Amino acid sequence: MTTPPTDTAAELADALTRAMKRIRRQSMRQLEPHGITPGQARALRTLAHAPGCEGREAMRLSDLADRLHIAPRSATTVVDALEEAGLVERTPDPADRRAVRLVLTAAGHSALERIGQVRHEVAQEYFGPVSQADQDALLQALRVAEAAYESRFHASAPAVPTAATAATTEAHAGR
Repeated sequence: MTTPPTDTAAELADALTRAMKRIRRQSMRQLEPHGITPGQARALRTLAHAPGCEGREAMRLSDLADRLHIAPRSATTVVDALEEAGLVERTPDPADRRAVRLVLTAAGHSALERIGQVRHEVAQEYFGPVSQADQDALLQALRVAEAAYESRFHASAPAVPTAATAATTEAHAGR
C-alpha cells in the first residue's frame, strides 16, 4: 500500500485556518473589555488607514464594505455599533446626497491605539516562538500567494476592479 503524497498546500491552508481562529479568539478576549469586536476593529483600522481618510476626511460606507470584502448591509451593522459607541460619525456626502461618509471621532482614534496594542500583544503571543527570519519568510510567502490570488480573481472577474479594490490589493501587498 502506498501512501499518498503530502499535500503541503492543503496542510498550510489548515494550519493558517487554525492560526487565524486562535488569533481571532484571543483578539476577541482582549478587545471585549474595550467593547470592540474584531470586525469593528477591522473597520476602524480600515477607516484610519485608507488613502484619503486621515484626519477629518471621510470614506463612503459602500467603500468601507468593498475594502472589508463584506456586504453593504453588514458594513451598515458594523458602523451602527461603532456610531452608537461614539467611535465614528456619519456625515452626508456633499457630492451625493444618497451616500453617507464616515469619519473617525476622537474616541475612535483612541480606540485605534488600544486595538494596535491588542494586535501587537496577540501577534507576539502567537508568533513569538517563531524566529524573525521565519516570520519574514512566512509573511513574504503569504503576500505572494495573496497577490497571485487577487490577480487571478480580478483577471476572471467580469467587472473592472474599482479604485477601492485596487487600494485594498495594494494595502494587502504592503502589510
